[in-house]
Amino acid sequence: MQEQTRFEQLILPYLGDAYNLARWMTRNSEDAKDIVQEAMIRAFRFFEGYRDGSAKAWLLTIVRNTGYTWLRQNRAHEIDVVFEEEALGVPERLPGPEAQMEQSANKELLHKALERVPLEFREIVILRDLEGFSYKEIVAITGLPIGTVMSRLSRARTRLQREVMDRAGKEVEREL
Repeated sequence: MQEQTRFEQLILPYLGDAYNLARWMTRNSEDAKDIVQEAMIRAFRFFEGYRDGSAKAWLLTIVRNTGYTWLRQNRAHEIDVVFEEEALGVPERLPGPEAQMEQSANKELLHKALERVPLEFREIVILRDLEGFSYKEIVAITGLPIGTVMSRLSRARTRLQREVMDRAGKEVEREL
């Protein structure tokens, strides 16, 4: 199989996932597009080095690294480490119109809260809870030790929970 065809079959299906990760890293659609474009160029250039395994994890590793490079060059202040000390449940039944509206509002609240979580924590929550990667895959993508991944995920979830509660409290105050 020709390399370009192989690349298209294995990597291109994860273009949306690549954009999603870049979008959450930068919190900006246009910046995310730039990062994904650069990451895809890098992925294609180094595709001959890809040795099976998870194509999605391989691509998102490149997107993550490209994203951090971009952030260092354009927004170094956003990479600063912020240490603060569970996942939010989502109902599994099909909601009616009123519940759908509430879920939409909750989703917006959660997205805004997630954007306020520091990048080092946000990326772990995105990889684990939104992209569904295992801890082992996250270790491979980020190059972090498993303990750090688990710790950051726990801190991210705690921080996210606080952000949601703070935002929800402010919404209630506005309604009163």
